[in-house]
Amino acid sequence: MSEKTIWKIQYINLCISAFARKYKMQPHVSFRYLNQYAGLDFLDRNYEAEHILPLEDTLNSLQLICHRNGGTI
Repeated sequence: MSEKTIWKIQYINLCISAFARKYKMQPHVSFRYLNQYAGLDFLDRNYEAEHILPLEDTLNSLQLICHRNGGTI
C-alpha cells in the first residue's frame, strides 16, 4: 500500500471520529451514517482538497452532503 493511501485512510478515519464527537454518536454509528449518505464517498473523491482545509470545514461539508442525500443530521 502506498504512503498516500495510508494518509488517506488515516484522514478518513480522523473525519469519522471527529464527526462522531461533534454529533455525539459512537464512531461505528458515524461510519454507518457517513457511508449510507455518501459522506465517505465525498471524502474519498475530494481528499486532495479536503485534507488541507480546517477539520471543522470538512465536518460542515460532510453534514451538508449527508443532508442532501437523505441524512437527518
